[in-house]
Amino acid sequence: MEKNSRIFIAGHRGMVGSAIHRLLLAEGFTNLILRTSSELDLRNQQAVSDFFETEKPEYVFLAAAKVGGIQANNIYRADFLFDNLAIQNNIIHSSWRTGVKKLLFLGSSCIYPKMAPQPLKEEYLLSGLLEPTNEPYAIAKIAGIKLCESFRRQYGCNFISAMPTNLYGPNDNYDLNNSHVLPALLRKMHEAKQKNSPSVSIWGTGSPMREFLHVDDLAKACLFLMLNYSEELFVNVGFGSDVSIKALAELIKEVVGFEGVLEFDHSKPDGTPKKLMDSSRLLSYGWKPEIDLRQGISSVYAEVKTILDQTAV
Repeated sequence: MEKNSRIFIAGHRGMVGSAIHRLLLAEGFTNLILRTSSELDLRNQQAVSDFFETEKPEYVFLAAAKVGGIQANNIYRADFLFDNLAIQNNIIHSSWRTGVKKLLFLGSSCIYPKMAPQPLKEEYLLSGLLEPTNEPYAIAKIAGIKLCESFRRQYGCNFISAMPTNLYGPNDNYDLNNSHVLPALLRKMHEAKQKNSPSVSIWGTGSPMREFLHVDDLAKACLFLMLNYSEELFVNVGFGSDVSIKALAELIKEVVGFEGVLEFDHSKPDGTPKKLMDSSRLLSYGWKPEIDLRQGISSVYAEVKTILDQTAV
C-alpha cells in the first residue's frame, strides 16, 4: 500500500473508522476516499456498486457497521442482522468485482460462543452457542468472516479479517439507550457528579470480565495488518488482560471524581460472563498495544467532558 494508493475507509465517521482515518492522515496517506452515510447508503447494493465502479479504490478498510450495547442489540435484532449483512455483502462483493487489491473486514469478539474457553482463540469460532442478547450481530459478523474467506478460496482475493475486543476512545457513542458499557458508565458517572447524586445504578452484578482496547491501538493494528498480513485465518486484536465490570466502574468513578455509591441492578442482564481474547497470533507478527486502561479512560474523559456537559439531562 503506497502513500498515494486509493484507500476507501467505509464508516470513517464512526469510532473505528475515524481512528483509522486519523492514523492514515498522520502517516502521510494522501488519497483517502470517504463518504458519509447521507452521501452513500452502504445498505443499497446499486449505490455501492456504482460507487466502486466510479471511485475504483485499491484498498478497503471495512469499518462500517450498525453497533450498540446489550440493550440495543437485544431490542433491534432484525435491524442489527439485516443492516450489517447488507453493508458487508455490498462492500465485499463490489471489492471483488472491481478488483480491489486488499480488504480488511472488522468484526467483533461477540462472534465467539458464550461459554467458549478463555482466553478466546481464533479456532473457537463456531464451536458452541452464541450469547443470545447479541446473537444477530454476531451472526452477521461471522458471515462477514466467511464471506472474506470464501472470496479468497474461490477467487483468490486478498481479503482479511480482524476481530477487535471491546473498544473505547474518541467518537464513541454516549447515548445511554444503545451505548457500550464503558462510555455508558463514563456518562452516568459524569452526570451523577454534576448533579451531586448519591448513587449510580449499573446493569447486572458487576462480575462479568471484559477486555478493553483503545481505538487508536486498534487503528494501528489495522494498518499493521494491511501492510504485513495476508493469510486466510482472521486475527484477534486485544489488549491482553481483562477487568470486572465492577472494577471498571470503580476506575471510571475515580477518574471522573464521582464520590457517590455504585449500585448494581441484578435484575438486568450481565451478558457473556467472560470475554478475553487470545491475541498471541497478532503479537507474534510484531504488533502490540500501547495505551493502558487508566491512561486511555483519562484521555477520553478529558476530551468528552464538554460534550457530556452539553448533552446532560
